[in-house]
Amino acid sequence: MTLLKIEGMRVEFPSRRGSVVAAKDVNLELASGEILGIVGESGAGKSTIANAVLDLLDPPGIMPKGKVFLEGERIDGLSLEQMRKIRGKRIGMIFQDPLTSLNPLQTIQEQLVETITTHLPMNNKQALERSIEMLEKVGIPEPAIRIKHYPHQFSGGMRQRVVIALSLCAEPDVILADEPTTALDVSIQAQILDLMRKLVKETGVGMIIITHDMGVISDVCDRVMVMYRGDVVEIGPTRKILGNPDHPYTRSLISAVPRPDKRLHRFPLVEYIEEAGVPYKPIDIKTHWLGQARDFDKPKSDHLISIKNLEMRFLTVDSVFKSKRKYLRAVDDVSFDIREGEVFGLVGESGSGKSTVARLICGIYKPFGGQVIFDGTDLTALGSRRVANHYRRQMQMIFQDPFSSLNGRMRVGDIVAEPIKFHKLASSNAEVKSIVNDLLDHVGLGAIAAKKFPHEFSGGQRQRISIARALATRPRFLICDEPTSALDVSIQAQVLNLLKDLQEELSLTMLFISHDLPVIRQVCDRVAVMRDGKLVEVADTEDLFEAPQTDYSRHLLELMPRLEGLSGAG
Repeated sequence: MTLLKIEGMRVEFPSRRGSVVAAKDVNLELASGEILGIVGESGAGKSTIANAVLDLLDPPGIMPKGKVFLEGERIDGLSLEQMRKIRGKRIGMIFQDPLTSLNPLQTIQEQLVETITTHLPMNNKQALERSIEMLEKVGIPEPAIRIKHYPHQFSGGMRQRVVIALSLCAEPDVILADEPTTALDVSIQAQILDLMRKLVKETGVGMIIITHDMGVISDVCDRVMVMYRGDVVEIGPTRKILGNPDHPYTRSLISAVPRPDKRLHRFPLVEYIEEAGVPYKPIDIKTHWLGQARDFDKPKSDHLISIKNLEMRFLTVDSVFKSKRKYLRAVDDVSFDIREGEVFGLVGESGSGKSTVARLICGIYKPFGGQVIFDGTDLTALGSRRVANHYRRQMQMIFQDPFSSLNGRMRVGDIVAEPIKFHKLASSNAEVKSIVNDLLDHVGLGAIAAKKFPHEFSGGQRQRISIARALATRPRFLICDEPTSALDVSIQAQVLNLLKDLQEELSLTMLFISHDLPVIRQVCDRVAVMRDGKLVEVADTEDLFEAPQTDYSRHLLELMPRLEGLSGAG
């Protein structure tokens, strides 16, 4: 039985500079009990299709041509009130960005209960019981307690699990999942994918998974549709498309998947008919702006960053009586050193404390205890704002979420220029403009991106803007918190090669946080494994992957997606 059918869909975004065609003559059918995967570049039109089905295109997007059928009933062109009855109840949606798809002013309980009582014949008590059950199913610990918290009290991965629970709670017929495992570590990803497979098998629901993760496609999808710049270039059974693709773009896309079995010097780039990004050009770092004010003849210090007995607690239950206050211990007595010039990886499950450690290092959070020592200076003891800014310029962070970390009211050129102006790193506006254009070229966007706003870019492109902004202060230490979580494999390869080139040229020291273990193996010199706020193991990368010393590390590696037998994959 065909649940969802799309015929000749065309989506356009009119502007003063002409219309941008995001989807061209798209045709697909989704059967009951089937999982269809859609892959392609950032900006290929994958998310646009899902938004068009639900009539959620961002203005001024329009669908001038095409038909959408749900169980034989045409649903394109319905009124707003009619579409509200379809969204959530008949078609569930898992959005790409978990932070902006949750209401920050409502608790998770309020959002889940409202959705359930709106679409299912349940009272508030029954809806609450179902809400707790759904949170437990998607792997959130202590769901009866956590359901009373707000979205900002969850890690990125946990927020994504809440969004998945929200989409499943009304028992829809079709689920459109836009990057459902983007922010999830390998263990929770395996749990979520198992849940999705079980849901499809038991209920006959049809599911479309939009993802850049070939491991997800290989693991759960029955068929795959490959898109490139709005066009469908190939569609067919998963084993056929991934094992023996016909189109050269598909073959190149698969070859760019990071290999989990061995380390390569560089990531293979996607070679396709038309180059979408601006190629990286090697620079003479001693004369380039990025290398100015750096003493390359100065001997490297043994440890640029030293973390000593770091501890962080978050208040969960407040009380006037100190003995009755309850805390969540997010970081518990963590100590490690990062050598100057190395890439130090931090891995672990969502909520293990990885991002909290990063925020403690760069001063976003004030530690409950312990020290953060940068180049011999204890940053936790600094009192002067001027001195603190001096060190902040040398330590920059690329955040996990590219949507909420950019100011939507500023043009991209102004976003990248802001730290340059704040730290007075250029002598004139003309020099600032030149530096910004150069940085945008380096991250593969081109100087023309400076005139646009963040909403005009896809999720992956926004992350590249964040990287350009982080580089704008000429940092010595770069914290990358899931920098490629929103990127497809081709753009991921470009960005990681860029970071690797800049790290080598600038002698950058990097803390690289990721749940993508193949990426960690390709990028990092040493790796620390975290669990429940504690440090489990620290080892050289190859030693960790070849001979992990703890059961937990072995467990994570066993869950790592493997693509044996697929075209171009290790």
